[in-house]
Amino acid sequence: MARPDPLGRLIEQFQRLPGIGSKSAQRLAFHILKTPREEVERLADAMRDVKDRVTYCSTCSNITDVDPCYYCTDASRDRRLICVVEQPENVTAVEKTRDFKGVYHVLMGALSPLHGIGPDDVKIKELLARVGNGGIEEVILATNPNVEGEATAIYLAKLLKPLGVRVTRIAMGVPVGSDLDYADEVTMQRAMEGRREL
Repeated sequence: MARPDPLGRLIEQFQRLPGIGSKSAQRLAFHILKTPREEVERLADAMRDVKDRVTYCSTCSNITDVDPCYYCTDASRDRRLICVVEQPENVTAVEKTRDFKGVYHVLMGALSPLHGIGPDDVKIKELLARVGNGGIEEVILATNPNVEGEATAIYLAKLLKPLGVRVTRIAMGVPVGSDLDYADEVTMQRAMEGRREL
């Protein structure tokens, strides 16, 4: 049984973080113990700042410290093009490509009836309102390539197409650097469907 001391409590709190097991939590706690007080206070201040200052954009639901967010207010972004993603961290993944110059819409999840997540539990109404306001030419569905992401993309496509916008799905397939031997049939099928001319 863990002792109810400050170090034990810190280890217990680290273990509550996703992907942190007991060994990692213990390593982190001992690292904090050895770290100079000023650095630990900067870490604590940064965590407090995130909770105090970071919020969700009222337009796209991305995380931001100003509302509306940078992407929604940047005049160089193409507002006729919306990329729909499941979570705020997906925006970062799309931005890494440096190719997408449109705006975003973060659903804050994906449809998952098995987990009790339906259309009212994600930001679908907000997306439909944005598209319904006009000026949108294309909606790119960049939900995850899993069962929930596919179901969400299909559901959204059925709702969006009657609004007169072009609805596209990101191409998916074999990741760069992997061998074809390891690709399952669905991945290989998607790679063939998403092929382009060279």
